[in-house]
Amino acid sequence: MCRGGEEEEQQQPLVPCLHCQPQECIRMVQHLIERCLILRMSRDECATALSKHASIHPTVTLTVWEGLLKENKDFFRTYSRIISDYTLN
Repeated sequence: MCRGGEEEEQQQPLVPCLHCQPQECIRMVQHLIERCLILRMSRDECATALSKHASIHPTVTLTVWEGLLKENKDFFRTYSRIISDYTLN
């Protein structure tokens, strides 16, 4: 785990450091969000799942989600409609 540039001698973290490797971290979170989308998860379900299973702070997940939303408005509009229909059935 990163500590302001100091490296630990212990095991490498599974998640890239947001401070030392922001682009890698963002790409990884984006990939994990895409996996959540395949599983038809809502934004909040995705944030909860990534927090629990990948130790990614929900704020990071929600920030990356909002960036994806801005870049892919039509996709997320359709996705939201599909998820709404899916949860009602």
